[in-house]
Amino acid sequence: MDNELRDIKPLLEIPDSSYTIFLGLIALALILLVAVIWFLVKKFWKKKKINMQKVYFEQFKNLDWRDVKQSAYEATELGRKLTLDNERAKEIYTQLVPMLESYKYRKEVPTVDEQTLQQYNLLVHIIDESI
Repeated sequence: MDNELRDIKPLLEIPDSSYTIFLGLIALALILLVAVIWFLVKKFWKKKKINMQKVYFEQFKNLDWRDVKQSAYEATELGRKLTLDNERAKEIYTQLVPMLESYKYRKEVPTVDEQTLQQYNLLVHIIDESI
C-alpha cells in the first residue's frame, strides 16, 4: 500500500477575520461612548459655570452709598471689571472715576453729591443693557 490516494487534496485554510472585526467594533463603540460622555460633560460644565459679569453687576448695582468711602472703592474696582468689553460704558466709567476720587483718599468724606449718583446710575443702566 505504498500508493497514496492522490485524488484527495489537503485541507485549505479559510481566512477568518471575524475576531479582528469584533475587536474593531468594540473599539469603535468605546470611542463613540467616550465622545458622547465628553459632549455631555462639556455641556453640563458650561451650564454650571457662573457668569462672573452678572455677579459683579449685582454687587455693583447693590452698593450701599451710606458708607461712601468703601462704596467709592468698590464702584471703581467693579466698574473696571464690568466695562472691559463695552466702549460706551467704559467712557462713562472714565467720567465717573474722577468724581469718585474725591471720596476715596480722605479721612472723613462728605455724602455723595447728586451728580456722582446720576453718573453712577447711568453706568448701572448701560451695563444692565449690555449684560
